[in-house]
Amino acid sequence: MGPLGQYASQVHGYFTFPKLEGEISNRMVFQGKEKLVWSLNNYLGLANHPEVRKADAEAAREYGLALPMGARMMSGQTDLHEQLENELAEFTGKEAAYLLNYGYQGMVSIIDSMLERQDVVVYDSESHACIIDGLRMHMGKRFVYPHNDMVSLRKQLERATKMARNTGGGILVITEGVFGMSGDLGKLDEIVAMKEDFDFRLLVDDAHGIGVMGKTGAGAGEHFGVQDGVDLYFGTFAKAFSSIGAFVSGPQEVITYLMYNMRSQIYAKSLPMPLVVGALKRLELIRTQPALREKLWTIANALQNGLKKRGFNTGNTESPVTPVVLSGDTPEGTNLTHDLRENFNIFCSVVAYPVIPKGMIILRLIPTAVHTLEDVEYTVDSFSRVKDKLDSGAYATGKIVDVLL
Repeated sequence: MGPLGQYASQVHGYFTFPKLEGEISNRMVFQGKEKLVWSLNNYLGLANHPEVRKADAEAAREYGLALPMGARMMSGQTDLHEQLENELAEFTGKEAAYLLNYGYQGMVSIIDSMLERQDVVVYDSESHACIIDGLRMHMGKRFVYPHNDMVSLRKQLERATKMARNTGGGILVITEGVFGMSGDLGKLDEIVAMKEDFDFRLLVDDAHGIGVMGKTGAGAGEHFGVQDGVDLYFGTFAKAFSSIGAFVSGPQEVITYLMYNMRSQIYAKSLPMPLVVGALKRLELIRTQPALREKLWTIANALQNGLKKRGFNTGNTESPVTPVVLSGDTPEGTNLTHDLRENFNIFCSVVAYPVIPKGMIILRLIPTAVHTLEDVEYTVDSFSRVKDKLDSGAYATGKIVDVLL
């Protein structure tokens, strides 16, 4: 069953595969009761923005879900696909962009396409699973450096440089712009600065950064002022865009190479027209309505500052992603989360062993532009109460709550 599946009979439908119903917002229905929800990546509140809903509906009515019928290379190319790519390239400060059907699949395929056997890859140890799965396909050498450890990265680049000289290959460095679990940022400024000493390309997965980070929302590279030093920039539509799909932007020659070599796109049906039209509208709002991003940061800062004032450990987050790190075992984490959901009507994601080491519980909160300061105040107060119960041993029953068994 695997490390998570072994608990399926106890947690399915509640902690895993839960059903949130109703309109996507700060409050939704879970198991028949309204909950204050902190687990959706709807950062800018675009999921139910009236202009977005109108664009989605009109595009579905006009085009249906079948158009275009076929892969981009064969029969699935349209002016609107090209328009979206051009606008994404301009937005991220790159020469060109290429649309991808899915973020996870897209990143796997980018890595597979970019690396030959003689190439060397260096990557952050906390890279997302899509990066790890892409690297599993690489037949050459790979070096990992501890999360955001720039001293180690330099050492790995020294090793990679010697090896690449022997093999005749190149070096690809991969990191994330915003790390989705911890909320801290990849040290893009320091990594880009290393280009003065080493010859490598930099691929940044900025799934949680696009639309959120930087003055205009162009991502973590813009936040650090080093977007020009990011060779390949990857963004997804599944977070701030509140949709499906992804893109990669970079130099025209590299993007053209990917267009003709990414197997996941060459042999897959083109992104449906309503998703393309919807992404164009979402990008327009991200560019023209900075108030959405300002509201998000107002809520994020209030939440994180409020938690810190109450003594909570929120790690090293520099983004809206808000982890709350607690001490306890898996039954305590599940019992605490059950208490939050049933008695405080707060729905947030819980992470415990085997995903993280034993003795730790992480509650991950995702603030959005549709949350309110009242939501923040209530949540901080509720977390303080459940932490008191955790510290007193109230959740240490030795087993997952009876109602789930």
